[in-house]
Amino acid sequence: MPAAQTIPPVSFHFLEPGLTLSDRTRLKRFISSLFKKERKKLAGLNYIFCSDDYLLDINRQYLQHDYYTDIITFDLSEPGHPINAEIYISVERVRDNARQFNSSLKQEIHRVIFHGALHLCGYGDKKPKEEVFMRKMEDKYLSLYFR
Repeated sequence: MPAAQTIPPVSFHFLEPGLTLSDRTRLKRFISSLFKKERKKLAGLNYIFCSDDYLLDINRQYLQHDYYTDIITFDLSEPGHPINAEIYISVERVRDNARQFNSSLKQEIHRVIFHGALHLCGYGDKKPKEEVFMRKMEDKYLSLYFR
């Protein structure tokens, strides 16, 4: 009898119309493998794709920041337990970033998806050196995913 396929503990929720993610099962498995490669246990991860205004409200309410952003990551895990988190992504910001950086929407949405996962694995981006290393890690996982 073949071993049962485990379902990756990753979910996608779309509050903003107009974004499609192709091959979601493959993407979920890849995200799960990213956590394994980074030696982190993943219990559950919800990606919520939303509007600029929705994410701005979250930024104001929970982080006391009054500006637009492309992503907010909430680690809901108890210390010492597997990662359980929510990642909110502004589809509008990602579209603007893709135009600004001369990238495709597909490439940029995956960059932001991996960016949030990398934050949960302990990578920061507040300092210039951290930002450079975060970009390197994003590029690494983008090239692995799109090869």
